[in-house]
Amino acid sequence: MARERIVTGESLGPDEEVPLNLLRPQKLGEVIGQRDLVEKLSISLQAAAGRGEPIEHVLLHGPPGLGKTTLAHVIANEMNAACRLTSGPALTRPADLVGLLTNLETGDVLFIDEIHRLGPAVEEYIYPAMEDFRVEFTVDSGMHAKSITLPIKPFTLIGATTRAGLLSGPLRARFGITHHLEFYAADDLVEILSRSARLLKIEAEPAALKLLADRSRGTPRVANRLLRRVRDFAQVKGDGTVTRTVAADALKLEGVDEAGLDRLDREYLATIMGTYRGGPVGIEAIAATLNEDVDTLVDVVEPYLLQIGMLARTRKGRLATDAAYKHLGRKPPVRDGSEGESLFDE
Repeated sequence: MARERIVTGESLGPDEEVPLNLLRPQKLGEVIGQRDLVEKLSISLQAAAGRGEPIEHVLLHGPPGLGKTTLAHVIANEMNAACRLTSGPALTRPADLVGLLTNLETGDVLFIDEIHRLGPAVEEYIYPAMEDFRVEFTVDSGMHAKSITLPIKPFTLIGATTRAGLLSGPLRARFGITHHLEFYAADDLVEILSRSARLLKIEAEPAALKLLADRSRGTPRVANRLLRRVRDFAQVKGDGTVTRTVAADALKLEGVDEAGLDRLDREYLATIMGTYRGGPVGIEAIAATLNEDVDTLVDVVEPYLLQIGMLARTRKGRLATDAAYKHLGRKPPVRDGSEGESLFDE
């Protein structure tokens, strides 16, 4: 059974999405962080509005929890259009996609999360919709088969993915605008947490918000989740005010350390250091040792460890860096330099 991780950027389910929806910015001017991306989107939106056209199709990619869904809603709001939400795994048949497309109004936004998981049969139907705003489907079969072309209203497709490399070339080429979302700086996360605290009516000290930001792995979803957990802790164990001491005690209880690592992160690094003597080691071996799914380690654990320099991903496998040894209080091994040739990504 998969373990729940408080520091994962993945959504923990519908119960978490309800409070998060209250915290989402509605306009580009309310978006904190991702400044280059916001500026480019602002130019694209203003230019499209000046021409009286929907904005080009947009592909957003990056680790989970950075705001891809939020940006889809913001783009729709800026265009005064409706935003229809679905996901790649939910579109199992071409009819599912055709039903969505034919119900779109002019300028509407269709947001497909995990778009890299679209099936080939469904993907074929989306090409003419993106290029020519039409769908083609076949009725009957054999000698009675005939193709029907159905026009649809001009719309904007926004695709989101954590695995841009898994998108097919033809699908990727049909997006006019592509943006990568980066991890957030601590100062931006402090600003996000301050806004969330105001909206949730949480009394929090600036030092406490800074502590939460430093341990949020550069991810707004994690920051807001930690804020709610710390709020509950302060309400039960204190007087309701989120102080730095209260925040530190709450995060210690949750197993989140000074670097924002949780138990799985530390087990991941400890496995490389202990069982595999620091590496290099293949991801499948690590996953088998931890009894975890490979995709979970690649999509959820590794991006942040790579970002903070505690993991090196090489041609020969994964290596724990000196920073990881220092963080876990272990002595790094003496390397003979043979690993140096493998400092390139796989």
